[in-house]
Amino acid sequence: MNGSLHLDLLGQLLPEVLLVLTALGVLLLDVRTFRDLPGTVRMRRAAWVSAAGLAGSGLLLFFPPAAGDAPIDTLVLQPATQFLKGVLILLSLATVLMAAPARFTRHAGEFFALIVLATVGLLLLVGTANLLMLFIALELVSLSLYVMTAFQDDRPESTEAALKYFLFGGLAAAVTLFGFSLLYGIGGSLQLSVLGPQLSGSAAGPLLWTAMVMVIAGLGFKIALAPFHLWAPDVYQAAPPPVAAFIASGSKIAGFMILARVLHEGMGSGSAGSAGAAQWVPGWIPVISVLATASMLVGNITAIQQTDLRRLLAYSAVAQAGYGALGLLDPAPESRGVVLYFAVTYAIAVLGTLGVVATVDADGRGLQVEQLAGLGRRSPFLGTCLTVFILSLAGIPPLAGFFGKFFVFVPAISRGAHMGRIWIVAVAVATSAIALYYYLQILKHALICDPGERTDPLPVPTATAVVLTALAVLTLVLGCCPDLLLAPLR
Repeated sequence: MNGSLHLDLLGQLLPEVLLVLTALGVLLLDVRTFRDLPGTVRMRRAAWVSAAGLAGSGLLLFFPPAAGDAPIDTLVLQPATQFLKGVLILLSLATVLMAAPARFTRHAGEFFALIVLATVGLLLLVGTANLLMLFIALELVSLSLYVMTAFQDDRPESTEAALKYFLFGGLAAAVTLFGFSLLYGIGGSLQLSVLGPQLSGSAAGPLLWTAMVMVIAGLGFKIALAPFHLWAPDVYQAAPPPVAAFIASGSKIAGFMILARVLHEGMGSGSAGSAGAAQWVPGWIPVISVLATASMLVGNITAIQQTDLRRLLAYSAVAQAGYGALGLLDPAPESRGVVLYFAVTYAIAVLGTLGVVATVDADGRGLQVEQLAGLGRRSPFLGTCLTVFILSLAGIPPLAGFFGKFFVFVPAISRGAHMGRIWIVAVAVATSAIALYYYLQILKHALICDPGERTDPLPVPTATAVVLTALAVLTLVLGCCPDLLLAPLR
């Protein structure tokens, strides 16, 4: 019986197993075969090996194993979960292809192995409903990202950002684990499907409130909710551009997924409370409401003052986390699909934006907003792609970002008690107007401002061009046909 159970678990984890083998293969090939090659060649070959492993793992998702004796609560095999795993693999694949022409490190094998291992952690995060498994997967992702942030070893800022990320992340991990342990002590189970009914049927006491605050704080760190966002500006600015892109895309999606799952399934509606203007009831909904409001205000107001493009995008990510958190206020089961639609469309747009940044800032030294001047003339392709991505981040129709915001704004009003949560949507709309200002500033410099002496054409690597084209087309298609993404996620 045990042997059958282990085979069932292995069958259900075949995509993850293939990725682990890919990471080991990249390390081995880099040491034994690619070692004496020039650095740029090593990066390209390690990238293609990693891309092949990611593609193979994605194909395995089309052949899900039959349900056997494996514990179904530990590994979630729902179609929406499998679809989301495919999205994460595609985002990781795009990151790997954009990193292929990079020149920021000599350690190609180690870098791409860490990206693949981080992807394994993301797949486990979205594919489990067990608190212990969630924490282990979270740490696998986090440890990989800490190291990748410091990979640009010729930049002291990169090491400093990685250290800050590690210290804040270690504290967040400890707080999350303490919160999970309290939930386990109250509910008597590690399975979210068991915890939800147990906690909903019991009166909320000090232990549950403490667990709730700790879990929200720890997981809020992963999606950069204010005031747990202090790591984000330095990491976005100093990490290698592909690493910043990976943190802003795949990591953000997984963070929203596990936060929604823990709140909606693990804590249940009994401790949800209410954030209506005239009906304020303690619970996790008021906590999320306050954090979302703080994120929208802090992120957008601070972004106006930024001159470094990646730092501006970091504060924009804080604000976007606040918008996404609005979708968490609806405890209905279908609301999770809305939150994930927002997270995925945001991830596509920000990954494309940082891909353009990585192409312009080829040496990874940093890029001021003013340095985008004349981008549309130097490379009409990059200028067009940047326009699509930035307008999607700003929520301009008919791009995917517009429906991402629309889908999280509407339930926040319609499912609130007598329109009582309209105050938070009013804050969201007002701060979106602020965001439009600094997003248009980026496009003004890229498309209108005089480039000065920099008029030479800007080359775009073939792999990067393919990825940016695919991301731009997706942004347009998902804006015109949102159900293509929303239906599978629901």
